[in-house]
Amino acid sequence: MIQPVNSKNFIAFSAKEDNKGYTHDTLLKNNFATRTKIGIDKFVNALTVYPAKGLKGSKNSNFYEFLTLGMVPYLVGSATLMGVFNLANKYYSNFSRTKASMNGRKFALGVLFYGLMKNISKSFISRPLKLISGVDIEQPYAKVIYELPDDINDTDITSIEHHKVFESVDFPRWDLFYTDDYNHKNRNLIYDRYAFKLGLGRNLNDSDQEVKPRVKEIAVKAGLAKSISSYLWAAVGVAFAFQSPWEKYLNIMTFNPKDKEKFLKSVKAFGTSFLESAKTLYKGENGSKYSGRILLFTAAASTVLGLVNTLHSSHSVNDNGNEIFKKGEKYVKA
Repeated sequence: MIQPVNSKNFIAFSAKEDNKGYTHDTLLKNNFATRTKIGIDKFVNALTVYPAKGLKGSKNSNFYEFLTLGMVPYLVGSATLMGVFNLANKYYSNFSRTKASMNGRKFALGVLFYGLMKNISKSFISRPLKLISGVDIEQPYAKVIYELPDDINDTDITSIEHHKVFESVDFPRWDLFYTDDYNHKNRNLIYDRYAFKLGLGRNLNDSDQEVKPRVKEIAVKAGLAKSISSYLWAAVGVAFAFQSPWEKYLNIMTFNPKDKEKFLKSVKAFGTSFLESAKTLYKGENGSKYSGRILLFTAAASTVLGLVNTLHSSHSVNDNGNEIFKKGEKYVKA
C-alpha cells in the first residue's frame, strides 16, 4: 500500500539512488535541477536499458518504457531533418551551394527553435497557473516499480519511473498530497493551501473533497491550453528562425572556444541577430508586414485565453467557501 508522503520529505535523487533511494512513491521538487535529472535519466535509459529489455523480451518491459523510447526517434528525426538540407551542398555549384547552405542552416535553426519554443511555451501556462491557483500541473513524482526477477540470483528487482501527478486526469495521484504536519497533525495541509488559493475558504472540514473537483477541472483545461498554445509558439519559433538578420550570424558562427576572437565575434553576432530578427518578425519585411504580428498575437492570445478558461471554474462558491441551502428550494450550489 502506498503511504502518504510528508511534504517536507522531498527527495533529490542521483543515478546511484534510482534503485535504492526510494521506498515508496515520492513527490519531487519541480525545479530546474530535478527536471534536468529526470530528462537525463529518461534519455540514458531510452538509449541503453529500455531497448535491451525490449529486445530480449523482458517480462518487466512496460508501456512507460515504450513511451520513453519515443525520445530517440524524435531526436534522430530532428538531426536527420537538419542534415537533409545540408549534407548535399557539396554536390552543387559554388553559387547554388552558397544559397543552399544558408537555407539549410535556417532549416536547422528552425528545427532547433521549434523544439525549444514547443517545450518552453508550456511554462507560459503552468507557471502563471501555479502562482495564481497554487496548482502545479507539472508536479513530478518518482514511482517505485517492483519487478519480477529475471534470474534466480537477481536481487535488485526495483526500478524507478518518473511521472507527473496529473499525468492521468481520470486518476490523479491524490494520495501523494496527503501529509502529516508536525505541529497540527493535519493530513490535509496541502489541500488546505489549495483551498485558500482557489478561494474556497479556510478551515474547511474536508478540504480535500472540496478541492479535488476544482483541481481536476484545472488539470483538464490546462492540458488543452498547453496543447494548443505550444504548437502556435513552436510556429513562432520556426518563423523567427527564417528572418533574414540571422544570416549575419550563420555566416560567421562557430562553436569552437579555442579560436577566442572568432568565438566571441560569433557570440556577439548571435545576440545582434536575435534582437534584429525579433524586430523583423514583428515589423515584417518583403511585403509581409502583418504576418509576423498575426502569428505572435495568435500565440499570445491562445496562452491568455487558455489561462482565463482554466481559471474560470464551473464549481462556484460563496464568499465563505460554503454550500448554501435556500428555504423552500432544493439544494443549490452558490
